[in-house]
Amino acid sequence: MSSLLSGINARFRGAGRTGRSPGPGPEGPSQPPSAPPPPGPATTASSSIDGPVSSWPRPLPAWLNRASAKHIVKGNFMTLSARPKTVEPGEWIAHQVVEHYRVLWNFVRVIHEKDDDGKTICNRTTCPKMSAGKNHSYTWLNKNHEAVELPAYEYITLMQRWIAGKVDDINVFPTDPAGVSYAAESAPAEDDWVGRRSGFPKEFLGICRTIFLQMFRVYAHLFWDHFIEPFYHLNLEKSLNSCFSHFILTATTLDLLKLEDIEPMKPLIDLWAADGTFPPESKAYTYADVEQGKELMELSPAA
Repeated sequence: MSSLLSGINARFRGAGRTGRSPGPGPEGPSQPPSAPPPPGPATTASSSIDGPVSSWPRPLPAWLNRASAKHIVKGNFMTLSARPKTVEPGEWIAHQVVEHYRVLWNFVRVIHEKDDDGKTICNRTTCPKMSAGKNHSYTWLNKNHEAVELPAYEYITLMQRWIAGKVDDINVFPTDPAGVSYAAESAPAEDDWVGRRSGFPKEFLGICRTIFLQMFRVYAHLFWDHFIEPFYHLNLEKSLNSCFSHFILTATTLDLLKLEDIEPMKPLIDLWAADGTFPPESKAYTYADVEQGKELMELSPAA
């Protein structure tokens, strides 16, 4: 996977405008937003597309064309998602959160960097709300815990800061090795939770699930609203597909996303289950409607 990611990063450096890579660290926001300070993102959304493929409005999204749904590499991403036996579950989940967050923000950088005219690809005009197609939109919780609609650019920026604030919080993602009890040396306690032996708090798993849900929403927005411009036009669609399929396999393998969470991208998951991208033994495959995926395959050439 390291060679895949280095290749993707190299292509982004060529496509980017400023060469910066937002994320946890010196150049990324390190604190949750302060005006307004949202306690967290809302987790409700409107209904998604449903019913047989034949009833869907045409044209179908470009990313559902078999030729556009290909990957930059071939292989089984399950091997990258499965936790090594010697790694404590909390440590593995923390690693996956940071790694997938870093990869995703390479894509966000492309739509958020200003062009020569001072405009960004994702802006208040092009994306007046945070959506994944016409039938699925997301709201943010403001400081009064009220669900508010925001332009996608603002939603993603707030969400980036919210995630960075969690990752940088040593009470949530502890970095002191003195607080670690290694899995092989520690028996389960009565009051146990994922990550306890590595010093993670009780709420750690819930926070990681919220982070993965928010990252999924960004991916969904990228596919529904920005797949052609800019990713297809920059020849980055295979990179986007590769990183998203790895993300889905990881999220489902580690039980960080539920079936209802992935509704906006369910057709692509169906397609990838049908074409063999998701192996039958994967949890992502069990979430898919393989017959519907086969219908999608019949609608477009393999090319």
